[in-house]
Amino acid sequence: MIFDLDGVLVMSEPPLAEAAVALFAEKGHTVNADDFKPFIGMGEDRYIGGVAEIRGIKLDVDRDKARLYEIYARVIRGRLQPLPGAIAFVNACRDQGLAVAVASGADRIKVAANLREIGLPESLFDAVVDGNQVVRMKPAPDIFLEACRRVALPPPACLVVEDAISGVSAAKAAGTRVLGLTTSFEAEQLAMADWIAPDLAHVPPAALAW
Repeated sequence: MIFDLDGVLVMSEPPLAEAAVALFAEKGHTVNADDFKPFIGMGEDRYIGGVAEIRGIKLDVDRDKARLYEIYARVIRGRLQPLPGAIAFVNACRDQGLAVAVASGADRIKVAANLREIGLPESLFDAVVDGNQVVRMKPAPDIFLEACRRVALPPPACLVVEDAISGVSAAKAAGTRVLGLTTSFEAEQLAMADWIAPDLAHVPPAALAW
């Protein structure tokens, strides 16, 4: 079981968008949360870089991303909660003897902060792959191929849980099966997924039975 993080185990996009809006405000530009939605799941470089590109705003990506994380850490403190069924489902997978991994396009600092805040520490997983550890981001398959490699299983033996269009595309390109969660996009937009569910509390039995 390979879990995306944002929109699957935790809904951190709203506070990330809040932090990103604040970042751009510090730079003298007014943007809104919807501006960032097309770049969900593509990593923070593209998340803020895509909006900056569209708006013609110059960024120092390394410096501005570091500032984004400073704001984000303040925004999420005491506010993040696991999504419905997340903790129970991860534990159930472990109890069944399945390898469990996280594969997130976010930078390690954000991945670690999110997992810590929701009570699913990195040590609980057999592998944690972040966006700093692959060259190509979603919708390229690299991050899921790396997760498969780290748990020593071929892609057809793995099920990826994703909420983003780019993530579902990446998982299919990697050769895994996909459970799409409708936490961020409509079911029709995730039609490439093998199974669809609203969250990890309502996973179709067939998604685990295969």
